[in-house]
Amino acid sequence: MKLLLLLLCVIFVNPVGAQDPVKVYPTHWWVGMKNKKLQILIHAPGVGAGTPSVTVSYPGVGVAAFKKFNNADYLAVDLNISAATRPGSCKITIGNSVAGSRYIVNYSLKAKNTQDGRTRIQGVTSADFMYLIMPDRFSNGDASNDRIPGYRDQTLDRNEIFHRHGGDLKGVQNHLDYLQELGVTAIWLNPVIENDMPERSEHGYAFTDHYQVDKRLGGNNAYHELVNSIHSKGMKIIQDAVYNHVGKEHHLFRSLPDSSWFHWWPEYTNTTYKDQVIMDSYGSSTDRKKMSDGWFVPSMPDLNQKNPYVSSFLIQHAIWSTEEYGLDGWRIDTYAYNDLDFMNRCNKALLDEFPRLHLFGETWVHGVINQAYFARNKFEIPFKSNLPGVTDFQLNLYGIIPATTQAFGWTEGVNRLYQSMANDFVYTNPLNNVIFLDNHDVSRFYSVVNEDINKLKMGIAWLLTFRGIPQLYYGTEVLMKNFANPDGLVRLDFPGGWEGDQPNKFKSGGRNAQENEIFNFTKAIAVFRKSSPALKTGKTMQYVPEDGVYVYFRYDADQTVMCIMNTNDREMPLNGTRFTERTANFTNGKDIVTGNLLDIKNIMVLPPKSLQVLLLN
Repeated sequence: MKLLLLLLCVIFVNPVGAQDPVKVYPTHWWVGMKNKKLQILIHAPGVGAGTPSVTVSYPGVGVAAFKKFNNADYLAVDLNISAATRPGSCKITIGNSVAGSRYIVNYSLKAKNTQDGRTRIQGVTSADFMYLIMPDRFSNGDASNDRIPGYRDQTLDRNEIFHRHGGDLKGVQNHLDYLQELGVTAIWLNPVIENDMPERSEHGYAFTDHYQVDKRLGGNNAYHELVNSIHSKGMKIIQDAVYNHVGKEHHLFRSLPDSSWFHWWPEYTNTTYKDQVIMDSYGSSTDRKKMSDGWFVPSMPDLNQKNPYVSSFLIQHAIWSTEEYGLDGWRIDTYAYNDLDFMNRCNKALLDEFPRLHLFGETWVHGVINQAYFARNKFEIPFKSNLPGVTDFQLNLYGIIPATTQAFGWTEGVNRLYQSMANDFVYTNPLNNVIFLDNHDVSRFYSVVNEDINKLKMGIAWLLTFRGIPQLYYGTEVLMKNFANPDGLVRLDFPGGWEGDQPNKFKSGGRNAQENEIFNFTKAIAVFRKSSPALKTGKTMQYVPEDGVYVYFRYDADQTVMCIMNTNDREMPLNGTRFTERTANFTNGKDIVTGNLLDIKNIMVLPPKSLQVLLLN
């Protein structure tokens, strides 16, 4: 869009009339926002030198304060924007005592979108089916942006797992019909923000310019077009947030406002990745500091979120992105490594402005208690998180994976899944948690279950019928596989996403019989789920597993779905009389995949390695 490309009209005036670049963050803003305060960060040669003065000439906008930094090339300006302010170009004049120089910034104030909370910024709920895509590895829809002149990483080699492959946002847009056919209602993209790093830029987690979508993905315009297309199809978009760190080539690290914007150590210090120290009643402050302030990896400097200007920069970018693109949800990377007071402020700011927005954090931790600590919970403890949901690693690591890979035992096999689920009482609303079989960081589920088609079906059926928001990783439905050793092996290209790819697995004719079997199986349950109030928002009742058989129900006042998981490699009998608490008013169950009717009142014979989903009649 033209306004996005222009962003600002900025004039720099000095005694010789030279032109110098001026950057302002956020690049523009809106009138009609609930929070009437805005802090802009101005980056220009000498803008904060000497004794600055800041004036605003625009009705309804006033200067509340401004802040100089050790680096005179930065100046932060706090603005008040009244409720009566109209859209337009707000003239901000910055003068200083150095050679009488001044800057004039014509700052764009736009009208807030009237569709917020309706057709955009709708939120993501347990009624949705989420599909996770790494854009560089899904489909190349525009070969002209594969290499961008001036970017540090010019690699382009699909045979190298740590090089860029050329996938982009247009490629995702081209395959929205495929995703809709599968039953997907929401798309989570790994980060789309610019990663102008010299290497390993394909994953997207090392930002170098918060206000620029990576041009190799198509840039800001392509992101607008993709999100608009997603919304036009009644689907939703989730953006990946990274607050904990940036890439070493980020302009705020290459040209520091001052040293307090990042965490520094006498020598390089990595985080310990030990989340336990955050909530440990007996933990040391030294351990907590190393966990929170240590760098995630050497190429990603750790941001100091206790610095109020860092905090404002990050929070305002999240609000800006939500309003600019109409985002429906945020997945928050490395949640446990952030300053948690900052995260509460950030979450509150987003939810105050956009009440329907959904937020869920990556909590790759070990133990339900640890995981619940980072979400809204029922603990009476000093720190209370306001995060609505988390990525439910407990139902993955200590749930569906042991259920499908371990022999049944008192605390093994499917009993692990039952026990993890029994701890849901600690969450304020466990339906907000995102459940998954795998993602871009872990081994693909198909490989974890030793490429057993029946176990994969069990996993997919579980994913689409259990409580929470189901998330499928791209390619699971066409049998993409590999162990995360290294992680690049689970981030391979979707077959058919590049011109000339054979086979093309976006098409049924390009998939073999087993791939079509899994695609159609996933589709059948996902499509049923769309119209099933019990699966989308219903209650859950589970029964203690016996002999490797686990039964749970999803139900509401109008519908009951019975799910029967036989984790054994042999047929098993199941006496239906055990479940009369939920089945008393029903006579049979219709298998939603095969259409077969089962007598649920008597002895049922369960196929080996299966999860049957029955709509009770």
